[in-house]
Amino acid sequence: MNQLAKILEEKGDEVLAIEADASVFEAITRMVEANVGALLVTDEGDIAGIVTERDYLRRVTLKGRTDKETAIREIMSSPLIVATPQMTIDECMALMTDRRIRHVPVVEDGQVVGIVSIGDVVKFKSNQQSYEIQYLHEYISAR
Repeated sequence: MNQLAKILEEKGDEVLAIEADASVFEAITRMVEANVGALLVTDEGDIAGIVTERDYLRRVTLKGRTDKETAIREIMSSPLIVATPQMTIDECMALMTDRRIRHVPVVEDGQVVGIVSIGDVVKFKSNQQSYEIQYLHEYISAR
């Protein structure tokens, strides 16, 4: 049974964050530079929420706000929906599907230890299936 800890082990545990008072423009710039779709939002050192590309589209672009004058705290998603490293990958997929989210912070002992995206989950599942197919093919061919 594969757990989120396995994805974090392969992907790394880097967590990018931005202050809640920063502008949306700053957040989008960081996301583009890091090639990620979400940043954790901090407020005086505490995790306050998450800001995603979808938040930007729905709460800035469609609302007619400007990205340089709007603070992250105005558009972030909060409270966070989180997972644990022990959560299975299938459970995480179900959580993401049910809650219609694409990024889940992974929390252990009250600390964020990584973020898992739907892309990370799909990539892991795809690789796992490829290994299983290869194993079965080799097993059948050996007979």
